[in-house]
Amino acid sequence: MRSDIDYSALGDFRYEIRRFLNFSERAAREAQLEPHQHQALLAIKGLPPGRVATVGVLAERLQIQHHSAVELANRMESKGLVRRSRETSDRRQVRLLLTIRGKRLIKRLTLPPWAKLQSTGTRFLNILAGIIASADRPKPIRKGVARRKPKHSKRGISTKRKR
Repeated sequence: MRSDIDYSALGDFRYEIRRFLNFSERAAREAQLEPHQHQALLAIKGLPPGRVATVGVLAERLQIQHHSAVELANRMESKGLVRRSRETSDRRQVRLLLTIRGKRLIKRLTLPPWAKLQSTGTRFLNILAGIIASADRPKPIRKGVARRKPKHSKRGISTKRKR
């Protein structure tokens, strides 16, 4: 069983994450963009070098179903934020590319959350360090309490009597 200190650290960490996400979501809505669209722009722009943005990759990065990523890409394309492009080597592969409008918007939306992260980063790190440190601590062994395995019959039902 975890101590109350561990629950407190996890609670604080989740609280700080929610505060940051709420800040980012408000900024996206103020720019007439749904938070998922903002996350999608960031996922596409922030892919590691050599990784191609496809609907499947978008679904994986946002942890949504493939059909939801298709709809999201459709809505973003209709807003002029992304465009689709077929690969020349494999015509089945469709890339998602940011348009100039999409690039401008992600740049504008990324600066305020980046500054917010920099200002709250120390708090995040301290909370996370506490969580990691508590996970590394050995768990106390309760003295005087011996754990016995229940006796089982051949069917897997305990034959130990209840008192």
